[in-house]
Amino acid sequence: MNSTIVLHQVSKSFGNKNVLNDISISVGSGQIFGLIGPSGSGKTTLVKIIVGMDLPSSGQVHVLNTPVPNLNLLQKIGYMAQADALYNDLSGLENLTFFASLYKLNKDVQKKRIAYAANLVNLTPHLTKKVQNYSGGMKRRLSLAVALIHDPQILILDEPTVGIDPELRKSIWAEITRLKKEGKTILITTHVMDEAEKCDQLAMVREGEIISSGSPFELKDHYQIHSLEEVFLKAGGDKDENNRIS
Repeated sequence: MNSTIVLHQVSKSFGNKNVLNDISISVGSGQIFGLIGPSGSGKTTLVKIIVGMDLPSSGQVHVLNTPVPNLNLLQKIGYMAQADALYNDLSGLENLTFFASLYKLNKDVQKKRIAYAANLVNLTPHLTKKVQNYSGGMKRRLSLAVALIHDPQILILDEPTVGIDPELRKSIWAEITRLKKEGKTILITTHVMDEAEKCDQLAMVREGEIISSGSPFELKDHYQIHSLEEVFLKAGGDKDENNRIS
């Protein structure tokens, strides 16, 4: 399996505060890779470094064998931030059209991709409404549609299903699984353990460090525990040990 995202000994500090410490991960094509951990554990900072929105204090980041940051990579990455980056005074359709234009899609492809993305997140009936009139959940859904609009090779989703109802969440995960089968790389952050179970590989993050990693089955088998939530608690207690599972 080719590695599309590789981090080697990445650390990040803001002033005297160390946010990430010696992070090394490798994410392969056709893989759903989950970063799980509580709020404030460093997941969002790590994602921003992978996308190129922030620079590590030390260490190396490569995406598609290219050092990050690199503007050309943005054409191949779909990024959904934890905070919705939308234009509130524009309609949902105008937002999707604007972001599609950034990726240099021709008119016919734009139309098809907008229809696909809006339908996936169940926003088609609401596209003419201004985003300022959307609920929080609708904004999250539109942000996901934006991330998918250009059919990216890599999808990076920071807490994508927060505020989304269970039925739509199921539909979104079905699409994520389909994209994986197409060979896309999906990196997702979550603190929802049933979503973590759907990932091929996991890295458990606490206080800026990876405290354990492996597939959901490997993690539960290693700790002889039946739930990932218990694994996370156990791994945190064994933080000084080498908890990476080969």
